[in-house]
Amino acid sequence: MSLSKASRCLVFGLLAARLGAQQTLSLAQAVESSVKNYPSIRVSQEQTQAASAAIALARTAYLPRVDAVAQVNRATRNNVFGLLLPQNVIPSMSGPVIGTNNLGTVWGSAIGGLVSWEPFDFGLRGANVAVANAAKTQAEAAVKRTQFEVAAATVDAYLTIVAAQETEHAAQAGVDRAQSALRTIAAQVNAQLRPGADQSRAEAEVAAARTQLIQAQQAIEVSRANLAQYTGADASVIAVVAGSLTRLPAEQEPVGLNIAGNPLALEQNAAVEQAKAQLRVLARSYFPKFYLQATAYSRGTGAEVNGERLGGVNGLAPNVQNYALGFSVTFPIMDLPAIRAREAAQNAVVRQQVARSEQVAVDLRAQWNRAVAAVNGARRIAANTPTQVSAARSAVQQATARYESGLANIDELAEAQRLLTQSEIDDALARLNVWRGLLGIAVAAGDLQPFVAEASR
Repeated sequence: MSLSKASRCLVFGLLAARLGAQQTLSLAQAVESSVKNYPSIRVSQEQTQAASAAIALARTAYLPRVDAVAQVNRATRNNVFGLLLPQNVIPSMSGPVIGTNNLGTVWGSAIGGLVSWEPFDFGLRGANVAVANAAKTQAEAAVKRTQFEVAAATVDAYLTIVAAQETEHAAQAGVDRAQSALRTIAAQVNAQLRPGADQSRAEAEVAAARTQLIQAQQAIEVSRANLAQYTGADASVIAVVAGSLTRLPAEQEPVGLNIAGNPLALEQNAAVEQAKAQLRVLARSYFPKFYLQATAYSRGTGAEVNGERLGGVNGLAPNVQNYALGFSVTFPIMDLPAIRAREAAQNAVVRQQVARSEQVAVDLRAQWNRAVAAVNGARRIAANTPTQVSAARSAVQQATARYESGLANIDELAEAQRLLTQSEIDDALARLNVWRGLLGIAVAAGDLQPFVAEASR
């Protein structure tokens, strides 16, 4: 049933609106959007902010410590001779032993402040600041590594969409050829020049070609969803620009591998430095601690030395003042075995991180070698697939002519058409596989910018 003019206008209008709503992303735009929007990058950035705050916290150790106290109490005043081991339950009491056990209470009050400062610490505070700085450096390296991994995954998703689209184009051409053959065969069957089985076989070939086309379209939608995951765009409206990706890239020797510049290696090296910084903290832990201290305080009490009690509000206000200035030294003599054990454990952590750095270098070198081998193999395949496509096209032409002249059966024609469709898919994917190999080289090298610039031309 034919559409009316108004209906056709409505359909065209909806299609135009649909096309206008599509969000076309170049490869560079997709990478920029993913690095900006992907949540894991923001997680790493917040970890960097936390590391910066930790540096400020470590530097506060250089400041003097100031403590203040104020207290009011109502208590008895009975004091006794004798030793009491250190504990946190029974309050201490000052004053003479008055030899009574009177449960009468008096007011007591106190207010004061204590300033303590470490004039020197044998580098312990500086070592703690260095640990905080190393943690920040590692967090910053983690941000760059996360950005790089997200960008690489985005490029891979972009290439996957282009590959799926090229597969769709070849599959659509296969459907068109199968339908054209079906029309020819149906006409011959109707003219009783061919058996009805040929038409059934041709219809099956059309259905198989459509299935292949549907699978390619499904791959496109799945690939769009993957790309949308990184870019934050709506998967239903994403459109990519194939650009240079459908052409074979120019041959060039890959630049030598610089493992030290890879974000993964940089992050691992930062982890090594952080572990070494923590070891230096332990090495500066077994030293005396020197404190310069100053205090001023005032106390008040409603108890007299002779045992008498003052009534009213006597003792609520501090009325006896004292001040002091001193220098004290503490030394944790028995901490040495524990510190030595922690140093041994931290030395093992350092060796572990160094071993991981070596493993990262080995893995990156292997990844580089695999990518170079993949590029070389993909280029040889891409050089061969045009010959494969040309031969397959000739085979289809010959099979069609032979079938129409009655010299070939439907199997020969169907096989030739399937071979051509697969050859066109192989040809398109061969060029993209060269780009994938180049992406692998760029990932191993730790720099995607040259690849993105070349693919965006």
